[in-house]
Amino acid sequence: MARTFVTLAGAAVLTGMLTALSTPAMAQYPDRPIKMIVPWAAGGDTDNIFRPFAVEFQKQLGQPVVIANVGGASGTVGAREAQKSAPDGYTVYAVHDYIHLTFYAGISEVKYSDFEPICLVAATPSVLTASAKTPWKNWQELADDAKKRPGEITVGATLGSTSHIFPAMIEKAAGIKFKFVSYDGLAPRMNALLGGHINLTDSNLTQKGKVEAAVLRFIAIASEKRDPEAPDVPTLKELGMNIVYEVVRGVLVPKGTLAPVRAKLEEACAKAVKEPGFAQAMKLQGTRVAYLNANDYAQFLAKVDGESKAIMTDLGLIKK
Repeated sequence: MARTFVTLAGAAVLTGMLTALSTPAMAQYPDRPIKMIVPWAAGGDTDNIFRPFAVEFQKQLGQPVVIANVGGASGTVGAREAQKSAPDGYTVYAVHDYIHLTFYAGISEVKYSDFEPICLVAATPSVLTASAKTPWKNWQELADDAKKRPGEITVGATLGSTSHIFPAMIEKAAGIKFKFVSYDGLAPRMNALLGGHINLTDSNLTQKGKVEAAVLRFIAIASEKRDPEAPDVPTLKELGMNIVYEVVRGVLVPKGTLAPVRAKLEEACAKAVKEPGFAQAMKLQGTRVAYLNANDYAQFLAKVDGESKAIMTDLGLIKK
């Protein structure tokens, strides 16, 4: 199964959107720090992407943007806190595709449409990654072993999230069966993988240094073409599986946040993603800058939600 995204447009110049600041209170926004809820632990991919973004974001807003790591329950604890926050522009929510998946898996009642979109920020292709303690040097060796030992090869995953769906898609496409082991976020999954407690997980090119140090192995990447940062890693498409999968991350605010406030946040986001420092930070994260403005992001979210529902249904994981 292929997961295809719309082409991510370059940052558009926002004009005339702040003229709606009609009251003194709105005109002064923001006049105090803004909390950014990251629904995963510090040190994970989402945290590592949004911290450099927050640095550039706060430069544009003129107020500190403070990261609040609110982890737990496959990201749903943070999602609920963000949903219940006051719609005043002083709480923003750092989200990725899990918001769709946990809803359809029945893990959470919170859905993407409970929020207002501000901007899409980044996209990270998934990489099927093995512990160096496993015997496989490539996909064919892994696939052959999996067919001999169905349900024995372990995959660390945050159940109901992207790290679960990605290897589940590979399972289905390859006609093999894994054993999933639950971890809440990438950081604990990677610790388990490095320790040899699990065989595989979904990671990304941030782990390139560990691959070069021979403690991990990249098996395949879920991009359209081989990545220049890891040219020896084949794509899943090359290996006969029509799977293209990226984890995309953006900024949302609680439903009911006033349009002038959203416009101010959107303008700041558009400028933040253009900063060279952010682009360099994303390269180090195995990620590309992938900006969409609020209107385009809204359409993109609806598209991904439909795709997520179809994937979950196809994999037999849907509960709603």
